[in-house]
Amino acid sequence: MVEMDVNGCRVLKGFLDLKAQQMIVADIRRVVETAPLFSPLTPWGKPMSVGMSSAGKYGWYTDKTGYRYEAKHPNGSPWPDIPASVIEVWSSVVTNLRLPDCCLINYYKKAAKMGLHQDKDEQDFSWPVLSISLGDTGVFRVGGTSRKNPTQSVNLESGDVAILGGNARLAYHGIDRIKFGSSTLLNGGGRLNLTLRVVD
Repeated sequence: MVEMDVNGCRVLKGFLDLKAQQMIVADIRRVVETAPLFSPLTPWGKPMSVGMSSAGKYGWYTDKTGYRYEAKHPNGSPWPDIPASVIEVWSSVVTNLRLPDCCLINYYKKAAKMGLHQDKDEQDFSWPVLSISLGDTGVFRVGGTSRKNPTQSVNLESGDVAILGGNARLAYHGIDRIKFGSSTLLNGGGRLNLTLRVVD
């Protein structure tokens, strides 16, 4: 494993070996059987290009009324529990004294991307946001706490873990594109990104 600093974002290259990646993917497939992927609308009425779901106490959601956390999937069912294989990553990198309330699941197809944004719908910014990358490589861009700050980019490959904490907790970040076909982990290709957050 190699640790990098990208504009204050801590990136752990190769943190998860292939067996661990495969276990997490299998666990997430079981999550989305109960809480299927969907593409929510932004407050401006435009559908997001990623497929989205969640696990845990809350799921992140957006529609014309704004960004927020919800206790139930749009189909009305509670979110499934966060898999133990995913919790283990948080416990290893952050702490086992306070576990995350939400695991946001984003699935990027060939043309999907995520514009620069801040994760700021949580109540306590002292806890980091932890990101797990699985499947195709994503070109991850990180700036500062203002859109005007310069940005740096890094390739997040399958098995990489990134942590936005401390001064970088509210940094603008996004995925410019994915390198489709760069991994064989997911059937049909694409990138699976899991972000763990303390909400309350």
